[in-house]
Amino acid sequence: MWSLVDDLIVDCCTYPFDISNCDEKYCYVCPDIAREFQKYDTDASKWLKTYDSVNHITKKPFAIDVGYERFLGPEIFFHPEFANPDFTTPISETVDSVIQQCPIDVRRGLYENIVLSGGSTMFKDFARRMQRDIKRVSDNRLAICEQLSGGRLKPKPIDVQVVSHKMQRYAVWFGGSMLGSTVSINGVRG
Repeated sequence: MWSLVDDLIVDCCTYPFDISNCDEKYCYVCPDIAREFQKYDTDASKWLKTYDSVNHITKKPFAIDVGYERFLGPEIFFHPEFANPDFTTPISETVDSVIQQCPIDVRRGLYENIVLSGGSTMFKDFARRMQRDIKRVSDNRLAICEQLSGGRLKPKPIDVQVVSHKMQRYAVWFGGSMLGSTVSINGVRG
C-alpha cells in the first residue's frame, strides 16, 4: 500500500518533460552580472532564446523562453545567496579555503592544477570565471600579508590555473573506474 510520502516522491520525480538539455544548450557563466542584466535590458530579443521539447507523457511539443536564467542559473555557484540566504560562500572561496588547509609546500601546485569535473562545471566560461575569482582571493591575501609586514615582505604571486578538459563531464566516473580496475582494489574485494 502506497503512503502519502511515496505518492509525493513519485509526483516530484516523474516530470512530464525533460529540460536537462536546456542548461547545456543555452546557459553560460558571465564575467559581470550587472553588465549582463544591462545587456538583456537593452535588447532582450537578441539574448532571449526559446527551448523547444516534447512532453514525455502527452507527446505534445512545448516551448520555454529562456532569458535571464541563461546566466542566473550558473551564477548560483558564484553567488549562492541568490538561491538561499543561508549559503553565502562562493565555490571559488570554498576551493581556495580547501587549498589553504593543505600543507604549505603543496599549495602552489594545487593552485596551478585545479581540475574541473562534473556536469555543472560544463557551463561556458565556468573555468575562466573560477580561475579569475580564485586569483582575486589569493591576490587579496598576498596584498594583506604585504601590508601587515609593512612592505618588508613581497610574496611571490600565485599562479592559478583551472583546467577544463574533454573528459570533464565523466571525469569522476572515469576516475572511479580506473581506481576500481587497479590490482590493489581488486585484492580488497576478495
